[in-house]
Order: sequence, then structure tokens, then C-alpha cells
Amino acid sequence: MKIIVDGKEIDAVLGETLLGAARRAGIHIPTLCYHESLEGQGRCRLCMVEVNEGGRKEVVASCTYPVKEGIEVTTSTPVIDKIRRNIIMLLYKRATGSPVMRQLFQEYGCPQNSLQENPEERCILCNICVRACEELGSSAISLIMRGTQKRVATPYDEAAAVCIGCGTCARVCPAGAIEMTEKEGIRVIWNKAFAMQACSRCGSYYASREEIAHLTARKPEYVIQSDLCEDCRKRMMAEKIAVFVSE
Repeated sequence: MKIIVDGKEIDAVLGETLLGAARRAGIHIPTLCYHESLEGQGRCRLCMVEVNEGGRKEVVASCTYPVKEGIEVTTSTPVIDKIRRNIIMLLYKRATGSPVMRQLFQEYGCPQNSLQENPEERCILCNICVRACEELGSSAISLIMRGTQKRVATPYDEAAAVCIGCGTCARVCPAGAIEMTEKEGIRVIWNKAFAMQACSRCGSYYASREEIAHLTARKPEYVIQSDLCEDCRKRMMAEKIAVFVSE
């Protein structure tokens, strides 16, 4: 199907979201609570756009809005820009300690106001880390408390027995809020230390042993290359392809 985004006609696929269609066409829509490997949440609302369907206009979250034939989408209007500035300003005030939020605050020219800043906080409660952990089948972290006390944590703020130390939560976090350190083959995250596996080919540490055990249990085929880091797996595959082509 065809839709129009910012005056440009683009192809869209039935079932995908406006955000997905726009990104495939190289059109930028800002997001914080979205990750391509997870379904949209519509949580941060930064991806709001204006949709014109048959002369009726509405403001929607593009990460959850399904494409429809013939709709016209505008990604930036005075109203949309104001919404984004206000969202960024509020998230910045909540998580002033986040370098990402400080950068966005300046980039969007957000006005200063009397709301109190929180320089010790970096989490914007986007929930991506929790969802990623759930997708992996661990559910080691969750959103706890309510109101201004809401935060992401392990049970009782102690080392979670089900945490596999994969670091996925830290990698998908858009605000850089989750601390993870790696030193001499030991990864520390969520108050728990994990011994890491060294790649049999290059020697670099690439995953916790718990993560490898978890993946091989869920995907038995993974055990074939579980002793290699991602880069070495790619190199080995490229070498095999090169040999196959040359034969």
C-alpha cells in the first residue's frame, strides 16, 4: 500500500506501524522507548506525528499506529514540536543525570522552568530493559513502586537468581541508566558478578557463562558456535562463503 509521509509517497506493508514504514523509507522520527527488536509501547510519546485520514487529523504515537491506505502523515508541525519539547523537558527534569537527556534538552531548545532537576537519576522509565529481559525469558528486573518512587530494580534490590548477566538491558537502555562493568573476565551488573567466556579464536571475553547456558538450552543449535564471539562467528561464516564461492 501507499502512504504519504512529509509529502513523500512511500510503500508500506499491511500490519506494520507508521514508525516502521517511515524508518524503512529513511524518514527520521525521534524515539526513546522504542527498539526495533521489540513491539512499540507508545510509552514516551516522543514519536508522536500528525495523521490526516480523509480530512480528519489526529495526533498519534507512530510506534503503535498501524498503517492505512492513503493516509497522510506529517512528522513535524508546531504542535508536534511543542509536544516533543515538553516531553523531553519533563524527562530531562526526572533524569538530569542522563547524558542522552541532557543532549536532547539542548538539541530541542527546551525552556528552563522551576521544576526540580534530579542530577542523580538517569532512568526515564521507558520499560525497554524490562521487556527485553522478559523476551529473553529471565524477568530478572521489573518496574517497582508507584508515582515518583517508581523505578527499575531486581527483587529486593538484591542479586537476582534468574539474572544471566547477558547485559541486554544495559545495551537497549536509551538513557544509559544501567551500569555494567567488565574487567579481567568478570562482568558486574545488578549487584551480581558473572564469569565471562573467552572466545576460542580471538581470546576476547564476549558473554557470561550463564548466558551461554541459557541460550543453548533455548536454542540447541547455538551450542555449535557457542565458543566464538559474534565477530569471529561472522568472520568464520564469511570464510566459509568465500571457500564455497571459489570452488
